[in-house]
Amino acid sequence: MWLPGGYPELHAGVLSSAQKFQGGLQTLAGRSVPIHGECGGYMVLGRGIEDARGVHHSMAGLLQLETSFATRSLHLGYRRARLLADCPLGSVGAEIMGHEFHYASTLAAADDPLVACSDAAGGVMPEGGARRGSVTGTFFHAIDRGQT
Repeated sequence: MWLPGGYPELHAGVLSSAQKFQGGLQTLAGRSVPIHGECGGYMVLGRGIEDARGVHHSMAGLLQLETSFATRSLHLGYRRARLLADCPLGSVGAEIMGHEFHYASTLAAADDPLVACSDAAGGVMPEGGARRGSVTGTFFHAIDRGQT
């Protein structure tokens, strides 16, 4: 299952109250079905999102990720990432090209990283995504596989 990005801060209350949706994700993860979320989808797979007013909204809890829009920070640019584990994006060691554009800040992240990430100039980026069982996610949007 692929969860694309979107505008989770604008819809955090609706996503938090979507118990059937969250339960479906939890059921699939319990069956080891691969689930990958990008950007907003990544945040939805986490424990919670803090909106711009500082209100916490519970999410699916499949990753140990807490994000916030209360402390906004622009993350923008092209990314080159090497997979640290097999996932829906490819096999361990594969290079993925992507872009990152969001204002959310990470408050907590306790899962194993999914990628080793750099920017377009080769500078190391803190974006590591996350992996836990069959669930993975990244803030960056995958565009294409790199030439490895």
